[in-house]
Amino acid sequence: MQKIDKCNKARINAEHCTCTYSSCPRHGLCCECLHYHRQRSEIPACYFTPEEERTYNRSIEFYCQRRS
Repeated sequence: MQKIDKCNKARINAEHCTCTYSSCPRHGLCCECLHYHRQRSEIPACYFTPEEERTYNRSIEFYCQRRS
């Protein structure tokens, strides 16, 4: 069984996921995505505009810079 099949919200989440990293194993698994990026002092794609998201820069510094 794949990870995505273990989460009853994964398919719904995946429909709304704005991450364009197509091979991401956490696509639709928001809790895993949050943990992954938090461990790296990053912010998930869903916090960024489409233009920002395409840079793949998930740093907190980049996020704050774009908001100031």
